[in-house]
Amino acid sequence: MSPAVERLKRRPEFLRVAGARRSAAMPGLVLQARKSIAPTEAVRIGFTASKKVGKAVTRNRARRRLKAVAAMVMPVHAEPGHDYVLIARGATPDRPYDALVRDLNKALKRLKLWRDEGTEAGVDSTQPKT
Repeated sequence: MSPAVERLKRRPEFLRVAGARRSAAMPGLVLQARKSIAPTEAVRIGFTASKKVGKAVTRNRARRRLKAVAAMVMPVHAEPGHDYVLIARGATPDRPYDALVRDLNKALKRLKLWRDEGTEAGVDSTQPKT
């Protein structure tokens, strides 16, 4: 059963996750994580893109892409009871979607917050890996 997915929206929530200093940087994104202070089994996620990513249109596109990847991966593979922040990087708007999915999967594994619920999200197990 997949845990509920909630959103981080307020700046203090983002700062608390950043303050844990637990992150994994990948070519397409940065994942920050911290154990949630709320006694819940939900996965809480926040999204951000700084001006380094580009102008407003580009930042919005990067955030939308991160939201799509997170909606696919996080309910299935993220450890419940944690808060996560996904940060867009300069490559996020143009990086292939399947590469972003691999980046998020790899970041979760690097932070040891990966839950194995079958195969990797977004990767078709019937196709040979290249």
